[in-house]
Amino acid sequence: MSRRVVVVGAGFHGCSAALRLSNQGYEVTVIDKAYAGRHASGVNAGGVRRLGRHPAEIPLAIAAWERWQNMTSIVGDDCGFRPVGQIKVAENNNDMAILNERERQVQNLGYHHEKLINRDELRKRLPALAGHCPGGLACDGDGFANPYRTVTAWRREAERQGACFREGIEITDIEPKGNGWRLSGGEEHFDADLLVNCAGAWAGELCKWLGEPVPLTAEAPMLMITERLSPFLGTVVGATSRPLSFKQFENGTVLIGGGVRGVVDIVRHVAETRLDGLAENADTVVSLFPFMKEARIMRTWAGVEAVMRDHIPVIGLSSQHDNVIHAFGFSAHGYQLGPITGEIVADLAMEREPKLPITPFSIQRFQTPCPE
Repeated sequence: MSRRVVVVGAGFHGCSAALRLSNQGYEVTVIDKAYAGRHASGVNAGGVRRLGRHPAEIPLAIAAWERWQNMTSIVGDDCGFRPVGQIKVAENNNDMAILNERERQVQNLGYHHEKLINRDELRKRLPALAGHCPGGLACDGDGFANPYRTVTAWRREAERQGACFREGIEITDIEPKGNGWRLSGGEEHFDADLLVNCAGAWAGELCKWLGEPVPLTAEAPMLMITERLSPFLGTVVGATSRPLSFKQFENGTVLIGGGVRGVVDIVRHVAETRLDGLAENADTVVSLFPFMKEARIMRTWAGVEAVMRDHIPVIGLSSQHDNVIHAFGFSAHGYQLGPITGEIVADLAMEREPKLPITPFSIQRFQTPCPE
């Protein structure tokens, strides 16, 4: 069995891989050009959801959700997980038709976690919601957690299991060495029998060096947080036809996000907000919760996310090298899947068939020529 592993990227998925590989006795080094959770993993909206998943992701999301129920036993911290439920709100009859079809699709796949609710039930669950909304799609048990707290807990547990984290080192070269790899960053070199690519928005560069380029785009989902308000919202709210993730924390502040994009400077490794995009998100909120017009925004920010062309991640073995595993490109909805990613990576490293279906996430899907 290969013993030395280098994981590139110390986000949630990299920390998850490090923990599970360390559990299996591997000597794990995690390298990050900044620090753990600097980009997507530590600054996202913290959604823990099965609701609205791509069909291929549903088995992974359900398995990950089960891990979220037992987070304290895994890493010694509940990571701020609150299973308050999530509701995707319909703003009109066309939205209701979309949600009805979604419920039917999920049930035909054999799942029953998403339930259509009517106007009365919606009003009962969301009494502050505008009256024009005819219903929604609910997923009880979904919720939210604290992103940076989560990454920190998984990193610390990985370190307790023996993983070594090296931060502030940007990998600039990868070359074969014997039966493994030599990674270089600055004046430092790292030798590995197995390479795990969890580099997020920068994973595409590693793929190019490895001879298997992918259609990855770096994007910048934006978020806002308000002043403290009196409690009015107990669940996480999304919209059907507009980007929105809307939740109130225990301290009264309200987080507004959902995917409206800012601007990425991939060279400088930063993301910047756009006022017009923030205004678009705010307009969505006010149309659903009119009283929010008076709420003051206290802070805005954006993270850097890796978005794939088909909006589902790459998880699996390299198509070119039998000692490379990929786990990246979660396309702005990978946070909830973090607990299960490491288990899949560990199975692949040990040459075991993963317990969950990962064929749809193979990097080989991008290597089949599209028909004319």
